[in-house]
Amino acid sequence: MSGSKTPSESSPGSTRPSWSAWRVVVWFGLVSLAADMVYEGARSMYGPLLAALGASALVVGVVTGAGEAMALVLRLVFGPLADRTGGYWPLTIIGYGLTAVCVPLLAITPFVGGLGLALAAVLILLERSGKAVRSPSKSALLAHVAAAVGRGRGFGVHKALDQVGAFAGPLVVAGVIAATGVIWPGMLVLAVPGVAAMVILAILRAKVPDPSVYDGSATPASDRSRVESSDSSSEPGDSDSPHASGRWLSGIRQGSLRAWLSDATGRDLPKEFFRYALAASLTTGGLVTFGIIGYHLTVDGIVPVAAVPVVYAGAMAVEALAALAVGAIYDWRGAHVLLVVPVLVAVVPALALTRSPLVALAGVAVWGLAFGIQDSTIKALVAEIVPAPRRATAYGVFAGIQGAFAVVGGAVVGWLYDVSLPLLVGVVAASQLLALVLLVRTVRATPTPATATAGGPQ
Repeated sequence: MSGSKTPSESSPGSTRPSWSAWRVVVWFGLVSLAADMVYEGARSMYGPLLAALGASALVVGVVTGAGEAMALVLRLVFGPLADRTGGYWPLTIIGYGLTAVCVPLLAITPFVGGLGLALAAVLILLERSGKAVRSPSKSALLAHVAAAVGRGRGFGVHKALDQVGAFAGPLVVAGVIAATGVIWPGMLVLAVPGVAAMVILAILRAKVPDPSVYDGSATPASDRSRVESSDSSSEPGDSDSPHASGRWLSGIRQGSLRAWLSDATGRDLPKEFFRYALAASLTTGGLVTFGIIGYHLTVDGIVPVAAVPVVYAGAMAVEALAALAVGAIYDWRGAHVLLVVPVLVAVVPALALTRSPLVALAGVAVWGLAFGIQDSTIKALVAEIVPAPRRATAYGVFAGIQGAFAVVGGAVVGWLYDVSLPLLVGVVAASQLLALVLLVRTVRATPTPATATAGGPQ
């Protein structure tokens, strides 16, 4: 209950935090700000970069769709891994490290001849895998802290800071490309914010080893009732403590394969969670990737190559405003605000994939609005449906289902782009109608944040 406990009233064994909840939310946001400069700066140019290396629209769709899928599907592994081992911080750090390393390495792809396209694809997939490694753990850590300030606001403010980096990174890349006339230096310069992200993350980890003190909830590893008897020998205590973080690798060996598979498939997660995951996944699969949009803007000559990151930066600005506004509305009015997402997703291809620059830019703005809600407030509702000891697992399962739809959606959109744009628009619209029906049922069955704060069921 986000409004019913102060940090000092948290569970036995926890200590009063030296930082306020808002300060921790902001520092998590600063980590994401620096990291987003890296991967969103690169992501703004994935379409043009792959095109310059010889990729077709189908290849761009498959690579970017598969990248988003890996960023989601692999959370099926790393969500349960975090909950069963307590290694939230190590996984968060490893995931951000992959992004900080892989993006600058894209700078060498034009210099390796025929291997350039394959190398770029591998690095993009590894970078997206880094997001899968860190996201369930980071979201679970943030959910603890955000409970003290309102989860909609907490996730919204975090996302807004995240989007400052998402806005700045593409602008930096655009400036470098405009100055040099080539793409690769724009990738290389992103090493600087990558280092900054890792430094900020190390400070945050040292100052806040146990974010669960902000809501006083049971930590996942201390809820032993759901773990197989093979885990019973593990030392009890707080899973987020420094000692537990140091033991997280040994925790992997303690769980049986059957238990791991059971976690990865969402054992004991509420039925309502799966309905919601399906609805959200339909919107994820239907939302055209910016790789396809950037490819369209470049190949059809709608904007100059150096302007593509600027267009993407504009979408990130819209996304940041959407995260703040929709997060506040979510806390005020409840989950009904999420019903707008399928409508926005259905509109995107009809606007963004036209040949009119103004209409295409309007479509990019709608894309940013839809993506902003998908990547922030949608996560808040998961925390309302699933109890704290299972949240990292739930975020992993949720993302895994989204990822399966993302890779199919990316391939289908890339293929339909070359076949028939009207057919593409119709297929996306039909998928979003189904998503809307499922989402309405979920929203009606889920208590609003205001109800939960007042003491209703969560």
